[in-house]
Amino acid sequence: MTEPLRIEPYELDVGDDVLDDLRDRIGRTRWPAESPAEPWKQGTDLTYLRDVLAYWADGFDWRARERELNRFAHFRTEIDDARIHFVHERARNGDGIPLILTHGWPSTFVELLPLVPLLTDPGAHGIDGPAFDVVIPSLPGYGFSERPTRTGVTTRETAARWHRLMRGLGYQRYGAHGSDFGASVSTYMTLDDPTSMIGLHLNNLDNDPYTGPGSRPLSDAEQAYLARYQWWRDVDRGYGAIQSTRPQTLAYGLNDSPAGLAAWILEKWRGWGDTSGDIESSFDRDSLLTTVTIYWATQTIGPSMRDYVDSRWYLEPLGPDDIVTVPTGIAVFANQYVDDESPPREWAERLYNVVRWTPMASGGHFASAEEPDVVARDIAAFFADL
Repeated sequence: MTEPLRIEPYELDVGDDVLDDLRDRIGRTRWPAESPAEPWKQGTDLTYLRDVLAYWADGFDWRARERELNRFAHFRTEIDDARIHFVHERARNGDGIPLILTHGWPSTFVELLPLVPLLTDPGAHGIDGPAFDVVIPSLPGYGFSERPTRTGVTTRETAARWHRLMRGLGYQRYGAHGSDFGASVSTYMTLDDPTSMIGLHLNNLDNDPYTGPGSRPLSDAEQAYLARYQWWRDVDRGYGAIQSTRPQTLAYGLNDSPAGLAAWILEKWRGWGDTSGDIESSFDRDSLLTTVTIYWATQTIGPSMRDYVDSRWYLEPLGPDDIVTVPTGIAVFANQYVDDESPPREWAERLYNVVRWTPMASGGHFASAEEPDVVARDIAAFFADL
């Protein structure tokens, strides 16, 4: 019999010494020469980053952001060999569908918080659909969650933790929603324990389906999608190569330098969001720096990057019998990574029991932060149909 979880309330409280040290390090940044290429072509733009770091040191109010975050109900519990942080907000009417939401990299639980009022009290926000009990954990090694000090902490292992968490909260059947690594975690939740799952909702696809011997030939649309995806990998996925092979080497610089950390994270939010090259057209500066500050204050950029190395080298590829039988809804945001990089439905149907497929006119990789109303409405409609 599984031991019950000991769940304790938790409050975010970054020490003054951490914030003072951060400001001091920003003031002593040793800036590199400017790139000879056009802005952002070879990485984060120097002029923009200087401006952001000046604001981070002298304009950004972490304490105000911390108070806002602490308005949510935070908890921590130990699951196996790591303490896990999560937000748990129940439906306002007292009768919600249990739903666990999982973020990805380089994000935090904060990306998903805009969904909380929309899902716990949909009627108050003009959403015609069921209410939810919302659980938002921080992935192991992100922010206020610990990561086990060993290798092989895969998204499949995290899926097992999430099942333990939901049962520890008293839920026997529940839904899952995810994006990026969170999509992979949610997928493994359905593959490994489908009887516990009401439904699966995704903002993007993170697991490659089986396409080996015995599978049907690729359609023209699938071939075109894979060609676009390969082009993106060739020109923009250098970060993934280093994070899946030598994350420790990279961590020394990012954990020590606020400028390095901000440059590494903000480039991804600009490139993967539906920003048209202007990051603050989709994300306000305070929200961006909230995410970066959480990574800085908790020193978790190194542990978070280990998701790449662990899930690359310790996860078996999916086989012909790996099929998600749980009803699946997929919100298709076309502006992830590059324009029109979204997969065709038949690609998703190789792995998932797709019962809802919703192309979105706007929004990108961080859809819950970019278009929370759109995401919440699609989640509500999907579960209402079930």
